[in-house]
Amino acid sequence: MKDFESFFRQATGLPTPYPYQSRLAEDDWPEVLDIPTGLGKTAAVTLGWLYRRREKGETDMPRRLVWCLPMRVLVEQTHRNIREWLAALDLLGEPGDGKVSTHLLMGGEPSLRTATWASYPEEESILIGTQDMLLSRGLMRGYGMSRYQWPVHFGLLHNDALWVYDEIQLMGAALPTSTQLEAFRRTLRTQRSTRSLWASATLHRNWLDTVDFRPHLETLGWLSLNDEDRRHDQVTQRLTAKKKLQPARTRLTADNHKSKAAAYIKGLAQEILEEHQPGSQTLVILNRVERAQALHAALAKQMETAPLLLHARFRPPERDEIESAIRAETPAEGRIIVATQAVEAGVDISSRVLFTELAPWSSLVQRFGRCNRGGEHPEATIYWIDIEEESKEALPYEMEDLLAAREQLSAIESASPGDLPAVDAATGIRRVIRRRDLIDLFNTDPDLSGFDVDISAYIRDPGQAQSQVFWRDFEDDPGEQPAPTREELCPVGLGQLKDYLSKRKAWIWDPISERWEPVRKDRIRPGQQLLLQSRAGGYTATAGFDATDSKSFVEPIQMDTAILAESQGSDDMTVMKRYVPLSEHLQDVDAAGADLAEKLEQDEALAEIIATAGRWHDVGKAHEAFQNAITGDDAPGDGGPWAKSPRGGRPNFHVRNEDGTKQQRRGFRHELASALAWLEHQSDHPQRDLIAYLIAAHHGKVRLGLRALPNENAPPGGQRLFARGVWEGDRLPPLRLNGQSVPETELRLDLMKLGRGPQGPSWTERTRQLLDEHGPFKLAWFEALVRIADWRASREEEKSS
Repeated sequence: MKDFESFFRQATGLPTPYPYQSRLAEDDWPEVLDIPTGLGKTAAVTLGWLYRRREKGETDMPRRLVWCLPMRVLVEQTHRNIREWLAALDLLGEPGDGKVSTHLLMGGEPSLRTATWASYPEEESILIGTQDMLLSRGLMRGYGMSRYQWPVHFGLLHNDALWVYDEIQLMGAALPTSTQLEAFRRTLRTQRSTRSLWASATLHRNWLDTVDFRPHLETLGWLSLNDEDRRHDQVTQRLTAKKKLQPARTRLTADNHKSKAAAYIKGLAQEILEEHQPGSQTLVILNRVERAQALHAALAKQMETAPLLLHARFRPPERDEIESAIRAETPAEGRIIVATQAVEAGVDISSRVLFTELAPWSSLVQRFGRCNRGGEHPEATIYWIDIEEESKEALPYEMEDLLAAREQLSAIESASPGDLPAVDAATGIRRVIRRRDLIDLFNTDPDLSGFDVDISAYIRDPGQAQSQVFWRDFEDDPGEQPAPTREELCPVGLGQLKDYLSKRKAWIWDPISERWEPVRKDRIRPGQQLLLQSRAGGYTATAGFDATDSKSFVEPIQMDTAILAESQGSDDMTVMKRYVPLSEHLQDVDAAGADLAEKLEQDEALAEIIATAGRWHDVGKAHEAFQNAITGDDAPGDGGPWAKSPRGGRPNFHVRNEDGTKQQRRGFRHELASALAWLEHQSDHPQRDLIAYLIAAHHGKVRLGLRALPNENAPPGGQRLFARGVWEGDRLPPLRLNGQSVPETELRLDLMKLGRGPQGPSWTERTRQLLDEHGPFKLAWFEALVRIADWRASREEEKSS
């Protein structure tokens, strides 16, 4: 086993770790990491976790490291650094190869045909994303992903995962959500060990004080700098770096913020150019994207070398170019970077001159850390820009927080870390998720109006909720546009988006009607992915999303492969190059489930449950409606029924009437037929209901609720029950399951009704009892394992096609 110093040196190329980094790798793992900015928290946590997993063999250290970051601009940098460390250790890999894989969770999920972190829960992986992307998944409402994959990500993020919440002073509403989720995991129980670590340069115990986490506060492990750390030369240099602090000449007032703050922007641009020093970097941090865009445009008109603009409203390719330019060597004439609070934490930027608008004190402390970050300049200056109370321009902050910060700024002249007063422990009043809320979110069915529960109040403060947009070139009707890729998606605040839609259109994918439907601005919700027309403008490569821009044609991002947007009736993995017999697929999933349970060291009882669910999960594919949809007139003469076929496109589920006409079964779900068949033949099985649920839920489309969808075809006569394309009285042919004979099965749907009926308790009662017995985290874990076994078996079948 390597010692940690050698391990750290190989990963980073640095001579030695800081003392606190070694303590994190060797001593008791804490829940709180209170370390000043610029002292390597990302390396400390990542390499400490990896050292414990790989070198010390600590099996109770979770397999998945989850970096939850407050700003999108931090995500790529964190990802890039971690990949460099893993590569240096020869541990960087892809899912399935036994090494450590890294993954950005930023929307635009890949096809299930692609091996992802979710496919290999037995391997170490590092997930990096914003609080929007990660906590929405932790609340079973994952932003920017297929709604049908929510339960898998929920199960894997609440089991065998180490959550790291970095720069928690920027998290806002997400911070109490993080502590509540940790409290729920401790009380509702998980199948695998899961932990939380809160990190910041400005941190107070009271920030973690929420109603359900309060009993755990006194026992939290806390790691901060000690005297040994402070004697370290580099630590001393950073803590004593000179940063002169003084008010800027320009102020944001009630007068100069009028007409889109034109006078304010003009005056500030002039002052910045006067104070900028050739050969060095000047950083300007403004509180609003619109002001940052306006200042960037004003400076660009007066400079030979255009300034750089950095905020969170860029598509990944353009943002990558900007960040690459920032990392490049500073030119002789120097460089000016205009940014928003997106650079407050984690972004490795240092400047000799810093301008910052007034912000809450904890945010200002972080911004000061972007000036003379490592003490590389003998002197540096920070200019703070006052915001008058009468201007009413406090957003996205509260004016009282700005006034308190102004009072502290007025009393000091140095922003050197050792000279700064402590951060106030006060926090605002926020909505807190409770246990019942979380249990209710386990049901992923939308309400009767088609909406989901709005979780944005648990993730972002009011006014900061976000959606994602992407552009395509089309005329009036989008037609059959494929699902967006991650590279296309641009995050946008809901306020900006509503301004944009006041004169322009947007479309959203409807999985039930299977088409892109127009959406009004009053119907947009956080986390949605909206399709925009390229000709309608709204984006440039240098300014990012701009609701006022209507002239610039937005060039669509070219896609390597096009993936059909997922619908109620779709199943991407059904399409193969060959016909796969149903009996073969069921046997493959049975074996894959047993193998997965063994690799995860699950007990024999659970392993048998997972394998059994896999053995039965697709028996409903023997239904005539499914066979007709995947075979058409091209099916081989014998060998069926079939699980998969070469027939692509959206399936046409139907059965044949006696006269040969087609009887449509829109939205047919074979997994419901499978679960009904299991219930008919396994009345005495001790885990009958759990296995039925796992069978029904293996595509995420039939879970806690069981009802017909709005566009379904009703049986003639109006007397028969029906749901998800299955009609009361439908029959499945006799089957062979891994040597077991299953006779012809008549499907009954009495359990759709509330109360007890001929089939016993209703489906709703059964699933609610399972949720009460196992809790949401364990039940989602079981659900995920069955689905992963299905994916893995299907990918192996595809390789042999």
